[in-house]
Amino acid sequence: MSGVEESVTDPYLWLEEVTSDRALDWAREHNDVVAELFASSDRFTDLESRILEMLDTDTRIAYPGRRGRWLYNFWRDGEHPKGLWRRTTFSEYAKDEPEWEVLIDLDALADTEAENWVWGGAAVLRPEQSRALISLSRGGADAKVVREFDIETLEFIAPENGGFYLPEAKSEIRWIDIDTVYVGTDFGPGSLTDSGYPRIAKRWRRGTPLAEAHTVFQGETSDVAVSAGYDRTPGYERHFVGRATDFFNEEVYLLGADDSLRPLEVPSDASESWYRETLLVRLKSPWEVGGRTYSAGALLAIEFEQFLGGARDFEVIFEPDAHTALHGYGWTENHLLLITLEDVQTKLYVLTPGPDGWTREPLADAPPMATTSVMNLDPLEGGDEFMLSTSGFTTPTTLLSGSVGGPTELLKKEPEFFDAAGVETEQFFARSDDGTMVPYFVIRRRDRGDAPGPTIMSGYGGFEVSRTPAYSGASGMGWLERGGTWVMTNIRGGGEYGPQWHTSVQKANRHKVYEDFAAVARDLVARGITTHAQLGAVGGSNGGLLMGVMLTRYPELFGAIVCQVPLLDMKRYHLLLAGASWVAEYGDPDKPQEWEYISEYSPYQNTRADAAYPPILLTTSTRDDRVHPGHARKMAALLESQGHPIWYHENIEGGHGGAADNKQSAFQAALIFEFFTQKLIEG
Repeated sequence: MSGVEESVTDPYLWLEEVTSDRALDWAREHNDVVAELFASSDRFTDLESRILEMLDTDTRIAYPGRRGRWLYNFWRDGEHPKGLWRRTTFSEYAKDEPEWEVLIDLDALADTEAENWVWGGAAVLRPEQSRALISLSRGGADAKVVREFDIETLEFIAPENGGFYLPEAKSEIRWIDIDTVYVGTDFGPGSLTDSGYPRIAKRWRRGTPLAEAHTVFQGETSDVAVSAGYDRTPGYERHFVGRATDFFNEEVYLLGADDSLRPLEVPSDASESWYRETLLVRLKSPWEVGGRTYSAGALLAIEFEQFLGGARDFEVIFEPDAHTALHGYGWTENHLLLITLEDVQTKLYVLTPGPDGWTREPLADAPPMATTSVMNLDPLEGGDEFMLSTSGFTTPTTLLSGSVGGPTELLKKEPEFFDAAGVETEQFFARSDDGTMVPYFVIRRRDRGDAPGPTIMSGYGGFEVSRTPAYSGASGMGWLERGGTWVMTNIRGGGEYGPQWHTSVQKANRHKVYEDFAAVARDLVARGITTHAQLGAVGGSNGGLLMGVMLTRYPELFGAIVCQVPLLDMKRYHLLLAGASWVAEYGDPDKPQEWEYISEYSPYQNTRADAAYPPILLTTSTRDDRVHPGHARKMAALLESQGHPIWYHENIEGGHGGAADNKQSAFQAALIFEFFTQKLIEG
């Protein structure tokens, strides 16, 4: 079949042809309408300029990634919209105005090569740090070109000169040594999974053709992805492969010198990691082993070699409860740092292994109504040093440094980008349909008193993604300063209360995610914070699916909706781009028993011409190769044909994030707040 045409059951199937002239002309026509109505006023221009100034200013924190003595950073500003990859030392970084060594000027590279390069990341070879594997995408797509870069000469190494190079694909590539990598990419027909990721992992030697790389592992086309890697910890070097059978299950094997595979016999839905002699296992479901049953959400530790020898006497180093979940963890040279969420607020601890077991002490204070994360741990070369990043809804980010057992010191602090005087943060709980209490945060001005006002609530609710407090200058400028209230929900599907907060609403129980969000909407009205006519909702990706369900199932609860880079046609989602990798989350629509429950909420199949829907703005990106832009396109066309109030905007580049640079990000943010201002404040 040469192209996608209309069908009897789906007259808008042709909009799935991502770059066809017909589909792009349709998108541009809708873009023109949106630009005229929402992006042509002085108010929009002023807000867009303020947001762009914030994104471009050098007063933002340049977040570093630590590799021994070097701190690496990727930086965008007004002079470098595509960005600079650079590095400096810790002592230099601690200065008010550090000197950076610029390694790659992406704007200059894009101009020289006449390519719309968007930064995709860098893998630096350690310990020498003389080479890096650079990932670049065209327009922000997930598929990337990988090129080897010489950090000493500041030049890319051409393939004809022995440099590692991968053409555009969704690839995995990891260093073994300066002349060898593990690679998974598009090797030709049959080498990718149904989800579009590598199915085969190979060991590739410098100077040899990619086609001759040695295969170390092959998965099935029904898998999500296969990968291989190398742990270079001195004295504990280990090669390993991973086979993700679905989005939440992975089989991990130690890879022998003869390519033999030794499975790590832990639950496939668990997260396993190791450092030196210790194996850690974080459980996502209960595990009965060695005569004990360990609870979902627990973190277990055992001596690695003893485990390989058959021992299963784990030590429980974290146990969840009804209010507390493990949010993250990482090693310094001698300690394990834990981040927990207690009713969605962070607490920090340091755990130390010893001959008599593990000890646990507080690491540092974490302020309430904020999120504190631990970053820049480098157990190989960084000793017991760490950095802490703290951010709240109205508190700009601060970055501190410290070492276990010592004090923390302020490194950097971002300025305030909006007027937060009189704005307070509160936490409430709403009762969902099945009685579950769902937390949410409300950010509003104290002088609002008991008067209900315009409110935007955001949500995600999937893939165990936890949403925690964070500073947003854009929402402050675009909404709080205009007298609006901002709400962040912690509905099920996330990981705020551990893995069961997520697993309890997968597949057939998906409806509970939407019931949670609707319960918060009703609770906001019941508390007098807003009215349904003044209540807006926004979400992207899986959160865009949430918005589609709110539109079609709960339209009476909202005065306006913004639906970003969404999934909406759940009958075909698994056939489009990376959609097959999400079957474990939603179910398989090709199986009648699973389509039965998916069909109950799939927005594209549940629109009605005779329903009264609130105004909706749908946004997507042509270059999004994760969630197909056809979802948003087709939904917009269908709603429009039924006479509903819809607006549609498509960024012709930008990837799944919706924007390829700061200017596009500023436009997208200003567009959303202008839409809500017109619909919820001005009516």
